[in-house]
Amino acid sequence: MDTPLNTVAVIGLGTMGTGIAEVLARAGREVIGIDISEAAGAQAVSAIEASTARAVRREQLTEDERRDALARVRTFTDLQAAADADLVIEVAPESYEIKQQLIRELDDVVRPGTIIATGTNALSVTRLAAESQRPERVLGLHFFNPAPAMKLVEVVSSVLTAPAAVASVTDLAYALGKEPVAVGDRPGFVADGLLFGYLNQAAAMYEAKYASREDIDAAMRLGCGLPMGPLALLDLIGVDTARTVLDAMYSESHDRLHAPAPILKQLSEAGLTGRKSGRGFYSYEQPGSSTVVRDALTPPEDGRQTGGRTIRSVGVAGSGTMASGIAEVFAKAGYDVVLAARSEEKAEKAKSRIGKSLSRSVDKGRMTAETAAKTLDRITPAGTYDAFADVDLALEAVAEDLEVKQQLFAAFDKVCKPGAILATTTSSLPVVACARATSRPGDVIGMHFFNPAPAMKLVEVVRTVLTDDDVHATVRQVCATIKKHPVDCGDRAGFIVNALLFPYLNNAVKMVQEHYATLDDIDAAMKLGGGYPMGPFELLDVVGLDVSLAIEKVLHREFRDPGLAPAPLLEHLVAAGCLGRKTGRGFREYARR
Repeated sequence: MDTPLNTVAVIGLGTMGTGIAEVLARAGREVIGIDISEAAGAQAVSAIEASTARAVRREQLTEDERRDALARVRTFTDLQAAADADLVIEVAPESYEIKQQLIRELDDVVRPGTIIATGTNALSVTRLAAESQRPERVLGLHFFNPAPAMKLVEVVSSVLTAPAAVASVTDLAYALGKEPVAVGDRPGFVADGLLFGYLNQAAAMYEAKYASREDIDAAMRLGCGLPMGPLALLDLIGVDTARTVLDAMYSESHDRLHAPAPILKQLSEAGLTGRKSGRGFYSYEQPGSSTVVRDALTPPEDGRQTGGRTIRSVGVAGSGTMASGIAEVFAKAGYDVVLAARSEEKAEKAKSRIGKSLSRSVDKGRMTAETAAKTLDRITPAGTYDAFADVDLALEAVAEDLEVKQQLFAAFDKVCKPGAILATTTSSLPVVACARATSRPGDVIGMHFFNPAPAMKLVEVVRTVLTDDDVHATVRQVCATIKKHPVDCGDRAGFIVNALLFPYLNNAVKMVQEHYATLDDIDAAMKLGGGYPMGPFELLDVVGLDVSLAIEKVLHREFRDPGLAPAPLLEHLVAAGCLGRKTGRGFREYARR
């Protein structure tokens, strides 16, 4: 196993196998491509020719380098071609029967020291290795799609794997320009282990008709900065593939969060497997296309509702970062804003914060000094909520405490004129509980902005069973006016974003708690393999471990699912006062400012 891995056989020349073959050839390895279909081999070569031609046009390769890479790729239909390989990477269909048969046959073909790597992301590497006469040289090598672009490679060891084999494959991954992460053998490994639970919950949310597919996807893209929404990603991965991975995860964890949502089975068995079939959660121009086309579920292109109330002035209650950010957003959009706090001094301080924010925008060339001055002039600070007497929309952004919010809504009820809309920015509390604190629950709605409000485009519009239709229509119109993207959701814990985000974060904590992977490896896996802007532990430390724990407790209490119970490690850190960046220590330590 100390032999350099210069000749590599790739078995299975579908999209993933072809991508892996290209990566190897461009890195100077001799590639033996093997597929039972001669047509698949020819298609793989054509795909690599096209991909490397694009790389030349983009000046990522020279023409000579391209020619040399193509010369290093040979394709065969006979497994015997792997006899000279130092490493075999199988990317056969996700089936124990197929992969086990392949490994047994390879034993009779390859040299004793040849490493056999399975590309599975759902099946047990240990179970596959047990089929070999030399299980110590069998491991998992999980690339991500598209292989030429994605940096992450998970190197998966079983209890049988020899350390030398792991070291050789890890060195190869670095030589290919990848970022290898060492993980143990369990379904989904790190990246898919976290990703597929989240995707499954999104599918279940859609199946329950809690929110539309477009709103679920937009919420996660705009609220979390993800490159794709979960339902669009399921279509890209393949609904049938997702179901297979989740089945494998559930068989080991027995966690209801991993039990495949029934809609995944329904779509799979109907042949609606996503992009590859031309239809899944969305409809596509043709099989294999990435172009979404309209279907019966697509909302009207002019989705704006009519019959709403007139909003000219807005009252924002609160003096913190969120309150000042929301006030800035409305003032920029031309609304007259009353910014009220518990004292005149706090309100003035909040307005001063807005002034600094506007000055930064001027310095960056995003607005003129004149526009900034006019925007600030539209904001009137006040030390009493009596100043909301004439506003058309009163919006609270105070502490996430139900009793505090209910008291504030009781005050709104007394102060605000008839017909004024009363909104809460809560991220986790029941909106209807705020509505019931008033004599006009039909006027109450949720408007969950994301931090920082001036930059984040998403607003979750949360209507209760009591919210009037014209109130909902008005708030959606207001969101468009302030250049935000509204998504509709019902009044239940977490709404869309937090209900999908925090179980994922909690599962990441459980991985560390169980010593399955390190903080750094998990963060790297989700950034490199999932395209997340931040790893889960970076995000937890930014959000605040106390805030995260509170939200996870609310979700657990609402849905009564044992899988949503907060990880004990998170509770222990909060009890110890390790709350993240704000205290200088959370999952990691930070320099004090």
